[in-house]
Amino acid sequence: MEQSEVRVRFAPSPTGPLHIGGVRTALYNYLFARQHGGKLIFRIEDTDTHRFVPGAEEYILESFRWLGIQFDEGVSFGGEYGPYRQSERRSIYKKYADELLNSGKAYIAFDTPEELDAARNATKNFQYDASTRMNMRNSLTLDSSEVQRLISEGAQYVLRFKIEPGEDIHVYDMIRGDVVINSSILDDKVLYKSADELPTYHLANIVDDHLMKITHVIRGEEWLPSAPLHVLLYKAFGWQDTMPRFAHLPLLLKPVGNGKLSKRDGDKMGFPVFPLAWTNAEGETSRGYREDGYFPDAFVNMLAMLGWNPGTEQELFTMPELIQAFSLEKVGKAGAKFNPEKAKWFNKEYLRSKPDEELADLFIPMLEEKKLTVERDYVTAVIALTKDRATFVKDFWDIAACLFIAPSEYARYGVKAGATGAKPQDGRPADPRAKVYDDSLTAPFLAKDVDKFWKADIYEDALRAVENSDADTLEEYIRAEGMPIGKVMNCIRLALTGSSSGLGIHDIMSRDIMLLKQACKLLKYAPVGGLVDFNQVLDEMWIVAQEEMNFQTEAANLERFHALNQDVAFVASPLLYREYTTTHVLVMERIDGVSIDNH
Repeated sequence: MEQSEVRVRFAPSPTGPLHIGGVRTALYNYLFARQHGGKLIFRIEDTDTHRFVPGAEEYILESFRWLGIQFDEGVSFGGEYGPYRQSERRSIYKKYADELLNSGKAYIAFDTPEELDAARNATKNFQYDASTRMNMRNSLTLDSSEVQRLISEGAQYVLRFKIEPGEDIHVYDMIRGDVVINSSILDDKVLYKSADELPTYHLANIVDDHLMKITHVIRGEEWLPSAPLHVLLYKAFGWQDTMPRFAHLPLLLKPVGNGKLSKRDGDKMGFPVFPLAWTNAEGETSRGYREDGYFPDAFVNMLAMLGWNPGTEQELFTMPELIQAFSLEKVGKAGAKFNPEKAKWFNKEYLRSKPDEELADLFIPMLEEKKLTVERDYVTAVIALTKDRATFVKDFWDIAACLFIAPSEYARYGVKAGATGAKPQDGRPADPRAKVYDDSLTAPFLAKDVDKFWKADIYEDALRAVENSDADTLEEYIRAEGMPIGKVMNCIRLALTGSSSGLGIHDIMSRDIMLLKQACKLLKYAPVGGLVDFNQVLDEMWIVAQEEMNFQTEAANLERFHALNQDVAFVASPLLYREYTTTHVLVMERIDGVSIDNH
């Protein structure tokens, strides 16, 4: 068909949350429309009233607002071809249903569900078509007076499309080429139901696309079997010259095994299948990509590559670049396997490309939720140090919490991520102190490793190493002194960060944002034979403060404490990056008997 303006549509049903396969369909329509200077129409197909879910329509709209996919016409946007909600177009559909009936292209069928079940039981592989319709109760087998009597008495009926057998139907698909289906395998589809005075999808879809001047129908592969029926309907109405071109997109497949990607796959493997989180009527919440921390532009880029290949090695595209590069001719026919790890890779790459200041602005609200007030410049400096390790903005806390607060407790004895504490480790019985940690960013030391390096002689070596070297010479000093480098470095890491993983020791020691000497104090006061926690360190600090100062709580003595050597004061929080007065307040709270459990 030849028309001056490209017009495409995305027409979801408000039956629940929008699957990412639907989001991809909308995205491809958007890219195609923008590339050709055309328009994208948002239509709500709500003829199936039994499946309507409150809130689903707003959820769909909010998803596209988050993704930056903009519509030109439709529900919530207006336009000259409305209304755009199918439930508001009943009179329009009735007019065209009557037109098919009056032209002999459709007929009325009164068959009850019980009569249809009896026919299916009597005939194997029963299908309501040219071979069976004359044995059924419809306007082709009943005289006109009987038909009118049944209608006037309120008998429920459906309108069926009359398909003649033996015709080869050609559907030209922009992705798959010429698809040929013989009409003999098609059944007489229901087009209209008197019970709710609404059309089925097939009639409403064709009428709406025609009246809204849709030029291209870009939709999922699951609609390909319906395309021959739609071609016949266009011909029945005499609209074949303005029939839109079709493109049926490949399915999104599950990561493992065969079959279409489903919510169950996401639940089983731990990834979302919806753009936004969704809470159903039972109160169950399904994860969303927005709430999981994905950037909308990374999510869009990832979806664009599921089924489309630009023909180059390029994988990262901005929206304007996608609009310029996209073409339906480069969309594959085979299903596209969804890879949750690749989705994370896209987000990681987008995070790395964003300015440190922008990431800091996204991270600061997370710090504020933790009751932390930190200068933007400081947060930006932490982002610069850690962004290559992060996949999501929330990862900055897991990676670098030690740069904002002291650990409230240090990493406990643990076993490898994913293991079970009851299982033997390396042929040994499981350590009764063991606990499973599944977060690779904060996984603690293995119990067997703790037994090796968290000992008094290692504390002494670690203390001597950090007091007599800097970030650039630490390893050289440890080796020169003949110390066991692995044990000493692990001991230093725990003193610095409270964990066995995260930032590199060199990165921490080389920055003035970390009070390294306070780690020395922690090593000095670490009790022999086990891990130290925050309260134990405070106890040690209080003993030292009393011994050195004859400390009291009067205002004058508090001023004396404020002037106390910082090496003693910061033992209260050896890893905490705060102003000195903040630590002073923390210590005063301890002195005054105020609970510090939440610090």
